[in-house]
Amino acid sequence: MNTLKTTARITGLLMLVLVALAPFSMLYVPATLIVPGDAVTTANNIVSSASMFRLAMASDAVIFLVEIALCALVYTLVRPVNKTLALIAVFARLAMTIIQGLNLLNHFVVVLLLSGSGSVAALAPPQLQALASLFLGAHEAGVLIWGMFFGLHLLVLGYLVYRSGYLPRIVGGMLVFVGVVYFVQSFGTILMPDAKAVFTAMGSLGFLEIAFPVWLLIKGVKAQAPD
Repeated sequence: MNTLKTTARITGLLMLVLVALAPFSMLYVPATLIVPGDAVTTANNIVSSASMFRLAMASDAVIFLVEIALCALVYTLVRPVNKTLALIAVFARLAMTIIQGLNLLNHFVVVLLLSGSGSVAALAPPQLQALASLFLGAHEAGVLIWGMFFGLHLLVLGYLVYRSGYLPRIVGGMLVFVGVVYFVQSFGTILMPDAKAVFTAMGSLGFLEIAFPVWLLIKGVKAQAPD
């Protein structure tokens, strides 16, 4: 039980580290530099703020590395409830992490294109800007894809938390709800692109997920050992 308590608090701490890092690279930098439908302005913004763009990429890389540790920690935390479901939850999170890492390649390509050096020097600036915009769009699509895996992870994890007996049921219910939100957001954007703004706004409900790491860090797990 002492080991489980320690695992819970480390898990909560690392999850809150992600909560602190993610808004910069996933929200602030895109909102600051990317102008939808304007490839020229977007390209100029990225070139003039190259350090910020690269810092966001580095922040993403730290997030992916922390996620690997979280996969092992989350499995240890919910394994006593059901090993099979715990594996499903962790594999879904690991798949999400792999896709996030691969998706970072799109931003590397954007940097390469807008540098105008090497093999891309043969292309005209408008072509480079258009290609950069294309890869930025591919990165945005990649977010929708890993969101599906994260939705599955939260659904299963929420169920395990709800059934655990040593973690609060209300937090488990909130995780299930946020998992459904991720599914609706990803599939809704793919199936109904005209309503993208609506589904994007739904993503704000994801803040409910923070209840889980906060509880783990402050409360840990209940005193009684799980069955």
